[in-house]
Amino acid sequence: MRKAALHNLGCKVNAYETEAMQEILEKAGYEIVPFGEGADVYVVNTCTVTNIADRKSRQMLHRARKMNPDAIVVAAGCYVQAKGEGEKPDPCIDIVIGNNRKKDLAKILDEYEQERRKAEPVVEMEEIGRAKEYEEMQLTKPGDHTRAYIKVQDGCNQFCTYCIIPYARGRVRSREAADVVREVRALADNGYCEAVLTGIHLSSYGIDFDGERHLLELIREVHRIDGIRRIRLGSLEPGIITEEFASGLAALPKICPHFHLSLQSGCDATLRRMNRRYTSEEYYEKCQILRKYFSNPALTTDVIVGFPGETEEEFLQSMKFVDKVNFYETHIFKYSRREGTRAASMPDQVGEQTKAARSSRMIELGEKKRAEYEKSFLGKEVEVLVEEQSEGGGKPVQVGHTREYMKIALETDTNLRNCIVKVQIDNASQIIH
Repeated sequence: MRKAALHNLGCKVNAYETEAMQEILEKAGYEIVPFGEGADVYVVNTCTVTNIADRKSRQMLHRARKMNPDAIVVAAGCYVQAKGEGEKPDPCIDIVIGNNRKKDLAKILDEYEQERRKAEPVVEMEEIGRAKEYEEMQLTKPGDHTRAYIKVQDGCNQFCTYCIIPYARGRVRSREAADVVREVRALADNGYCEAVLTGIHLSSYGIDFDGERHLLELIREVHRIDGIRRIRLGSLEPGIITEEFASGLAALPKICPHFHLSLQSGCDATLRRMNRRYTSEEYYEKCQILRKYFSNPALTTDVIVGFPGETEEEFLQSMKFVDKVNFYETHIFKYSRREGTRAASMPDQVGEQTKAARSSRMIELGEKKRAEYEKSFLGKEVEVLVEEQSEGGGKPVQVGHTREYMKIALETDTNLRNCIVKVQIDNASQIIH
């Protein structure tokens, strides 16, 4: 039996696709082994969101070649897609697979083996900007997780000035609701009780369909599936949050009150340079709508510091806004120049030392806000989906997440994996990070 090893770089969508490719190889008769072991085939699902991600993708491909010079090395995904068909692949790569050909992995490998390894790398890639069909892939057993991530959408039409992803993933392509429901139902039958709906630009789900089949309708269909007890949503754009959307979600008891709304900056001038399609005031209104329909929801976000042209005054405006919103978690990113984007050629690029200093200040504020949010749960009872067992001070500790996605530790000898249990939070030490 031939051995295959897979490695994922990047986002939750990439992780989903890597696990789907693993299932494809298993069904084709491959034995899946850890990436560090000897394998006949290495598949690296690459990322290109930053120049650093590009470098990590290259390093992992070279590592695969060094581990077994005779192996077939497959480079899949965003890094190779963004480079395009015109650029000659790295010599360490045997097969290049673009973002709309991953479902054909086993077939491509079989054809490559039959032709017994061509002198030149095989490139299986379509011009992603012209892709109109969603690439259907399914999972029945997503890794070793207790929550199941389900990809429902691909592509992005936003073209933020710092982002290469629309060029690597193409335009919005939504998955048919019937296919989503079929996959979630199979996962529920296999014991998964929490489903996470995710996509490259989840808020755009359905805009490529005729009629009114949008994200809320899909969520309602998933909500009807027996066995699914929690539904969590991936990253959302502020524009999708309306009174109708929020009230519709609030009417569904399985929805987790945990909403990740991309912010990127709390300064309107910076938002305009980023081509983000809202103002800070509009964003704040969206947060208030969610708080109107959900009691103490966990609002989380992303913030970029040191974007080209960001002055100290603009940074302080962003800090002030983050302080005002009271996020549960704020993920801070120092702006990373990405060739091929408009922001890369903008004037007034911010120095690395300034970016690092601003990042530290924003992280400190984020930690303060996180502690304040967690403190609001002291003395309250929460529901925890137990995901794993670890050792805490020599004692077995069960670890899981609340509906708000707080990570909670329970001291017990009983294995409660994949169970939802009620826990009273008596002290902050029960919440772990």
